Amino acid sequence: MHFLEIKPFLEAKVREYNKPGFIKNDPISIPHEYSAKQDIEITAFWAAMLAWGQRKTIINKCHELFKLMDNAPYDFILNHSEQELRPFEDFKHRTFNGTDTLYFIHFFRWFYKHHESLEEAFVEGLKKGADTIESSLVHFHHLFFSLPDFPGRTKKHIATPERKAACKRINMFLRWMVRQDNNGVDFGCWKKISSAQLVCPCDLHVDRVARSLGLITRKQTDWLTALELTKNLRSLDPNDPVKYDFALFGLGIEEKWK
Repeated sequence: MHFLEIKPFLEAKVREYNKPGFIKNDPISIPHEYSAKQDIEITAFWAAMLAWGQRKTIINKCHELFKLMDNAPYDFILNHSEQELRPFEDFKHRTFNGTDTLYFIHFFRWFYKHHESLEEAFVEGLKKGADTIESSLVHFHHLFFSLPDFPGRTKKHIATPERKAACKRINMFLRWMVRQDNNGVDFGCWKKISSAQLVCPCDLHVDRVARSLGLITRKQTDWLTALELTKNLRSLDPNDPVKYDFALFGLGIEEKWK
């Protein structure tokens, strides 16, 4: 099947799912509860990193986490006391535990004392003229674990192309931050990375639907698979290939596409 043959179908599915009604039942609803840019960045990053398992559970766990910060994460991260960190020792979502939580807080506090926006952490590593954000993800991983005595166990929660991971969650986070349209789902609050450079989040549902449509041919699911999918989606829309994430994810999780 020539990819252009499925474009009208996918475009229709993008329109169906890329609208405010999508927000309520998705982890992107968490950053939509905030208005300040730093609060959006922090909650979006955390929601994306915790995004495995049932979406309802993910959302509930994020609410539990940010309630510990009085629902003011940026202010809490910059101004908390050591005593105020104790409740986070018991936070847990699947394999993400208190050790990981405390290091996330530690990194954010260090980073926001030196930078205004988390965007800078990704732009720093983006190679000039790069087709994708691969170099940016590699740089961010090194930066995130550049602080002394980082817990080795936390590395498994931040994916990197250097380890051949598909980087589903961090690609989803970047879609939220970078993509801009008038539909009100993605934020588009970062301006230094182009939507054309984004890589499609390749989770179980997207992978299954994309394979059924011939958009993925690799047997395994890894970073090269994500690049293959994105390249094929770019043939449908070179400026905004990851908008089709809405279509593929919607078909997979909402319509149980086989």
